Amino acid sequence: MAAHAQNAPDLETAIRRFLERCRRPALWEPGEEPLELKSDNFVLEPLGGRLLLQAWDEVRTLTRRITRVSGQQPGRLELEAERFARRTGTLVLLDLARGGEAVERQARRLVLRERLRLALARQWPNWQLVELSAEPDLEQSLSPVYPRALLRQGRRGWAALIAPEEGAAGALSFGLVWLDYLRRREPRLTVEGLLLFLPDGLERTTCLRLAWLDPAVARYQVYVYTDEGGEELVDPTDYGNLDTALEPPGSAPPNRQQEKADEWLARVRQIPGAEMIPLPGSAVSLRVRGLEFARIQGGELRIGIGRRQRARPDSGDELVRLAAELARFRNQQARDRLNPLYRLQPERWLESQIRASIARIDPTLLPEPIYGQVPAVVGGERDVLDLLAVDRTGRLVVLELKASADIHLPLQALDYWMRVRWHLERGEFQARGYFPGIGLRPCAPRLLLIAPALEFHPTTEVILRYFRPEIEVERIGLGVEWRKEIQIAFRARGAEAPDR
Repeated sequence: MAAHAQNAPDLETAIRRFLERCRRPALWEPGEEPLELKSDNFVLEPLGGRLLLQAWDEVRTLTRRITRVSGQQPGRLELEAERFARRTGTLVLLDLARGGEAVERQARRLVLRERLRLALARQWPNWQLVELSAEPDLEQSLSPVYPRALLRQGRRGWAALIAPEEGAAGALSFGLVWLDYLRRREPRLTVEGLLLFLPDGLERTTCLRLAWLDPAVARYQVYVYTDEGGEELVDPTDYGNLDTALEPPGSAPPNRQQEKADEWLARVRQIPGAEMIPLPGSAVSLRVRGLEFARIQGGELRIGIGRRQRARPDSGDELVRLAAELARFRNQQARDRLNPLYRLQPERWLESQIRASIARIDPTLLPEPIYGQVPAVVGGERDVLDLLAVDRTGRLVVLELKASADIHLPLQALDYWMRVRWHLERGEFQARGYFPGIGLRPCAPRLLLIAPALEFHPTTEVILRYFRPEIEVERIGLGVEWRKEIQIAFRARGAEAPDR
C-alpha cells in the first residue's frame, strides 16, 4: 500500500526505516544505473521545509528534493522528487538483495539506450531520430539487451543498434533482424544499412563477419564506444587476420599392440552406441552416443563425465561398467527421458547420429575421415558443434549442428566456414596430415546447417539473406525422432523456404 508522508521529518523517518531493513540498499533514477548506498556516501537533511537527498560515488553526484513517498512494496520504496527548475520525477530506493537484479538489468539497458541516442546525435547530426527503443519484441525476435534505433532523412533510413559488453558477439545477429524488420515495416523508406555501436576492444568478431556479408544487399558502419562516453568509426577491413589454429589431427584409436588395453577396449566397442573419436593432439575420446565418459591422452586413461574426469590407469572394468550404464540410460528407447544422462549434451548425441548416417545427410560425402572442432576458433565460445568432411570430388564441407533453436547459428557457422577457407587457401590441411590420400579442391567449402526441423530459429532465413552469394549454404531439417533415426524432413538452399 502506498504511503503518503509529506513533511520532511516524516519523509526522513520513512526512508531511514526502509534503508535499515535493506541488506544492499541502492538509489535508482530511471535512465541511470543504480547507485549503491553505503553509510558514507549519502546524506538526508531537512532544508527549507523540504527533505534534501544527496548521494554520490566515484563518477557522479545526485541531489534531489524529496516531496513525498508515492509507493511502497517489499524491497522497494518509490519517491517523488524535484529536480532543477522544479521538474518532478521519480526516485526509487531498492534492496538489491531482494530481486534488484532485474532493476539493475533494466537500468543498464536504459543507460545503453541513452548512450545510443547521444552517439547518433553526435555522429549523424543531420538525420532525424524517429525511433529509439530498448523494449522486447518477441514476435520479431528483438531483444531488450540491444537498444535499437531508426534514423531518417527524407526517404532514406538507417537502422542502428548498440551492444553491451556481455553481448557484443551477438550484436550482428540482432542487428540484421532489426534491419530486415524495418525494411519490411517501412516499405516507403529505403533503409540503406545498419549502424553498429560496440564496446571498444570487442568489435573484432563482428568486423570479420561483415567481410562475408553481401555489400549489394546492405551497407554497414561500425563504431566503438568507450567508458568515457565517446565513440569512433572503425574500418572493418582492418581486422583481416583470423584468430584460428590448426593442430595436427588425432591419432587412430588404440590398436591391438597393447594387450592390456585391447581387452577392455574390445568390450567397450561391443556396447551399443559406444564410439572412439580421435581428437587433435593424439587424444582419443570414448563416448556413448556423444557423451564422453573417458579419454586416452599421452598414454593416460582418464574416466568420468565432464569435469569429474580423473586418472584411472588400471580401471578397464570400471570403464566397461560406466559405458554400459550410459548405454542403458542414453538411448532412444529410454523410459526416463528426464534423467541427466539422457539429456546431457544433445549436440554431441546429434553428432554421433550424423557420423553414423552421413550418407543420409549428403550421399556425396565420404564416410571418413570426418573431423570435429578443427580448426579451433581461438578465444571464442561456441555453443554449436562443427564437423569437417569432404565430398567425393575433394571439396571440403562444413557441417554445423544444433539441437535447439539458436538465433546465432548462421553467423557462428560463418565463423567456422571462414576459418576453414583460410586454412584451405594456404594448403595447411594436407600439410598437417588431414584427409590423407585425398586431393582437396581449392574452391570454397560448402556449408551445411543441420538441426531438427522444428528447431531452426525463425530468423535463420532472414540472416542468410545477407550472406555473400559465394557462400554455398544448405539447411537440413531432421525429423523429430532424430535420436532414434536420422530422417530428412526438409532441405533448403540459402535463404529459400524449405522444400518439405
